[in-house]
Amino acid sequence: MKVIPAMRICYFDAFSGISGDMTVGALVDAGADAASLVEGLASFATGAQISVEKTARRGITASKFYVRGGETKSHRHLAQILRMIEASSLPDRAKLRAAQVFQRLGESEARVHGVPIEKVHFHEVGAVDSICDIAGACLALELLSVDAVYSSAVNTGSGTVSTEHGVLPVPAPATADLLKGKPVYARGPEMELTTPTGAALLAALSEGFGPMPSMRIQSLGYGAGDKDFPTHANVLRAILGESTGATEASRVVVMEANIDDSSPQVLGYAQERLLEAGALDVTLTPLLMKKNRPGTLLRVIARPEERETLAALMFSETSTLGLRMYEAERRVQARHIQEVDTPYGRVRVKVSESGDFAPEYDDCLKLAREHRVALKKVLAEAARAYSSLAATH
Repeated sequence: MKVIPAMRICYFDAFSGISGDMTVGALVDAGADAASLVEGLASFATGAQISVEKTARRGITASKFYVRGGETKSHRHLAQILRMIEASSLPDRAKLRAAQVFQRLGESEARVHGVPIEKVHFHEVGAVDSICDIAGACLALELLSVDAVYSSAVNTGSGTVSTEHGVLPVPAPATADLLKGKPVYARGPEMELTTPTGAALLAALSEGFGPMPSMRIQSLGYGAGDKDFPTHANVLRAILGESTGATEASRVVVMEANIDDSSPQVLGYAQERLLEAGALDVTLTPLLMKKNRPGTLLRVIARPEERETLAALMFSETSTLGLRMYEAERRVQARHIQEVDTPYGRVRVKVSESGDFAPEYDDCLKLAREHRVALKKVLAEAARAYSSLAATH
């Protein structure tokens, strides 16, 4: 029987934004070996002095990552930076991740400035400290054996920020472009809390944004930002652990609409579109509405980060003029897919961590039609095949 190995997960809680140095500090604080980090970054031959020092923000002990001195060259093209990464002593996966981060950053800068990516100068991002931030974060993830990265919604900050291009609104253009489609908000002091470097790390590496995925927490770390705010701890929290196999969100949003003037064909199509767009579940329930009119309750269960996309679909694909939304907690069991052979062909079987199982309906339906047999026979053969397999393990 197939055994699903646990993944090593890093979840970034960006309640005070995220920058490159905060990311490295948080990962070292969570257990990445500082000496190995310094050794790896020395292979970039920038001449910079790298250190990690303990500090505190609003009573929270945190680690601060420093890059001091080094060469003064501050303008590089993407190709130059990629060559530096390839020539370094970083492990292969860390090199790949660092290259992905700079590629995303280059694409964003190219869109913002309206130039080909080959002509993008990385300005502040091409400086020694930013190269060390990105390479250091990717090396720290490797030192911690992280397989997958996830993030909370991102606090971008507000107000304005001074850049090489003058005073710009927060989030800065590159940061806003990198976080397109991601859940963001602004809270706290009027200043930049999320930098382009921090946004690029999440845009390139994070597999999802929203609630913390199901995991067994093994270590936590806090990376300090430059300033110590009076209102909240200016830190990035990194939570490390192993996945439990349950991939669905532990917090979901439920969206509902009572509809009495859409045809069944329209509602059926809306249900298909919502599921295709990422809804976890969509149901249609008959109602008796005011004035004794028959109607339908359309209920959508979704991940919080999909709320706006799915709400827009509910408005565009149905006649409703209003939605109800509320959050709910959901508990799920870990599960995996096991394939079994039946007299009619191969069928996937969904197996929960408690041992319950169910043959995949679509597989059984396809085989029933191909062999012109009753669906219940294919379902029974699939269940029998899995029971026999499970009994031998």
